[in-house]
Amino acid sequence: MKKATPLQSSPFQSSLDNTTTEAQRKRLLEWLTDNGSVNTMFARDQLNLMMPAARIKELREQGHQIRTERVIINDRDGRPHSRVACYVLLQLAEVSK
Repeated sequence: MKKATPLQSSPFQSSLDNTTTEAQRKRLLEWLTDNGSVNTMFARDQLNLMMPAARIKELREQGHQIRTERVIINDRDGRPHSRVACYVLLQLAEVSK
């Protein structure tokens, strides 16, 4: 049996190695809460989310208000990409008591 590895040191409570949809949603929501917005390229490269749009859809279904804006972003090689989704957190879902 393989030993479980401890969570890597990260600014996120959810390890970047954890690729479950729940962990991805948690990382994305933590980033949005702390920073206000995130674009698709950053989410894939830095938050280890292969399908950011799907995680955004799930967060919206949970009641979080997130706006999508289209922006032009240069990739790491300097090539421009137009109409990249940038997600902006407008309001967190109300927590039911």
